[in-house]
Amino acid sequence: AKMAYRLCSSPSYFLHDRHYLCNSLSCPPNSKLRSFYFPRKSDFLSLHSKFSCQAAQVSVDDAVSQETRNPAPKSPDSQYPDGKISSPSRSYVWVNPNSPRASKLRQQSYDARYAFLMNVAESLNSCSSTEDDVFGILSGLGGKISEQDAVVVLNNMANAENAVLALKYFQQRIKPTREVIMYNVTLKVFRKCKDLDRADKLFAEMLERGVKPDNVTFSTIISCTRMCYLPTKAVEWFEKMPQFGCDPDDVTYSAMIDAYGRAGNVDMALSLYDRARTEKWRVDVVTFSTLIKIYGQTKNFDGCLNVYEEMKALGAKPNLVIYNTLLDAMGRAKRPWKAKILYKELINNGFTPSFATYAALIRAYGKARFGEDAIAIYTEMKEKGMELNVILYNTLLAMCADVGYVDEAVQIFEEMKSSGTCQPDSWTFSSLITIYSCSGKVLEAEGMLDQMLEAGFEPNIFVLTSLIQCYGKAQRTDDVVSTFNRLLELAITPDDRFCGCLLNVMTQTPSEDLDKLVYCIEKANPKLGNVVKLLNKEHDIELNFKEEALELFESINADVKKAYCNCLIDLCVNANILEKACELLDLGLTLEIYKDIQSRSATQWSLHLKSLSLGAALTALHVWINDLSKALQSGEELPPLLGINTGHGKHKYSDKGLASVFESHLKELNAPFHEAPDKVGWFLTTKIAAQSWLESRTSLELEAS
Repeated sequence: AKMAYRLCSSPSYFLHDRHYLCNSLSCPPNSKLRSFYFPRKSDFLSLHSKFSCQAAQVSVDDAVSQETRNPAPKSPDSQYPDGKISSPSRSYVWVNPNSPRASKLRQQSYDARYAFLMNVAESLNSCSSTEDDVFGILSGLGGKISEQDAVVVLNNMANAENAVLALKYFQQRIKPTREVIMYNVTLKVFRKCKDLDRADKLFAEMLERGVKPDNVTFSTIISCTRMCYLPTKAVEWFEKMPQFGCDPDDVTYSAMIDAYGRAGNVDMALSLYDRARTEKWRVDVVTFSTLIKIYGQTKNFDGCLNVYEEMKALGAKPNLVIYNTLLDAMGRAKRPWKAKILYKELINNGFTPSFATYAALIRAYGKARFGEDAIAIYTEMKEKGMELNVILYNTLLAMCADVGYVDEAVQIFEEMKSSGTCQPDSWTFSSLITIYSCSGKVLEAEGMLDQMLEAGFEPNIFVLTSLIQCYGKAQRTDDVVSTFNRLLELAITPDDRFCGCLLNVMTQTPSEDLDKLVYCIEKANPKLGNVVKLLNKEHDIELNFKEEALELFESINADVKKAYCNCLIDLCVNANILEKACELLDLGLTLEIYKDIQSRSATQWSLHLKSLSLGAALTALHVWINDLSKALQSGEELPPLLGINTGHGKHKYSDKGLASVFESHLKELNAPFHEAPDKVGWFLTTKIAAQSWLESRTSLELEAS
């Protein structure tokens, strides 16, 4: 079937309709002609005679607004000297596309000229970077080269070195209407090649020749700096614009949000983003990604989500980089539930998770101890043939240590060793030794230590801390002491966590072996040693217990204070020194190591024991019961309900939680508290039952005295 193709006779048709004059200058017209109509001979002659295809202005940057076009110059031989375009209603002559005449007309069309210029550009891209070779190729353009020809050739080049020589050739032969245009398309070549050095030199040449840069000049160089990952340079070029009377458009401003953010000028980036929202600039996806990173780096994680929602509201579609950036931010925010929602959105929007996606999810789930989710992501990665790096393996193993996943950790460790892409490091062995130690598997922990030594790694303080915990659980006190001595031999300074572990081991050690550990603690931390010795009745030293304990707590890190206080109270309870246990609890409340243990409302008085060790919880119960008795004796009215909250969790490496142990202790006291069926971890009683029990306790105490 034959189709008609109309070739308009006016030069202005080409100037306004050809794609090579649009913003990008990179979209070639369709040079393949099918069956078509040509104008009659009289019309075509005006087209063929001295048609120059010149334009007054050419915009060269995809990211900026198209420059205002000036009307095409009138051809002196034109059939339409007034510049008017021939009416589309003019009659046409059909030409058989298979005829020799059609072939000749096709060669004379600008489609053929454009294709020829494209071939010239390709030749320039591949030829030697010498003036003779470049000039030799360009000589094929003939003696009369139009400005538009030069722009098309330069715009389609991708060889920065040869583009400089081509520009020189054109400058010697053309007097352009606006020389800045040829500079701009040459800068665009440098941008393609990420050649910022040549862009700097060409800009200097422009100024030397008296050519004034325009907005396109700066936007092209700025986008080149972004492609070269040099945000500081982008800022420098942006801040030069006012010196040359250039006002950035909204697209350039939007790009600078990204540049300022990457350059570390967060305030400027956010200030521009506020302006972008007010003035409704077009913000690209890369800039949105940078904004999310900025908010993430400043720990404004709600800001990350707000940018994401604003992006969607503006109709911008998030890409995989955006999702990965958000997942990473939610991991650092410890919001794994939000990471799960974002991951679901990512899948629903048709994206295939990348390595970065899975890595962000493993970090998010691992840090938050979302064990099942982290293992599921790991399994999915393995099924897809993705190889993990040592950091991700260690993240998974550390999570397994935190949540007590012994079997899973062993499987991951074996798969890591057999992967062939990465081998265990000291942190890997440390996690496995911790897992075995917390599980009380002494032989396995010692075996992993042997593997660590064979791999060329010396045990660090984390490994030795775990081993001391392991030997302590097994009540192998002599091995605890030898491990402590090994730490000293390796010239490792005991830290607060190591000393806390020794203290915890003491709570599990038979009384006849305590002196061995007191020696270790005294050597590791003399202040802690003084407090521990004061708990032992056999050590008769002239020190004030509460003052020594206060000095100790003021000298240690905040994150270990509760663990120290719990262990010291446990030691007091084990030794049946209730008075000192109460002093330590009171000191803990004064220093706000413990907060909100007791609460009172009009309807309920409660005791909260969730974060306390067993000894500390029993001491807090003792103090609370005494407080209730005093309240009753002073005539204070008890509320309708009284409750004890132990929490419903259990220790990750134990089958028992505080609730189960506490239940039996309440029965021993004959206390009227019973586990609430609808509130897990709560033991409740009524005012009447509590009052009766407290009064009976008071009577028994009076009889005993």
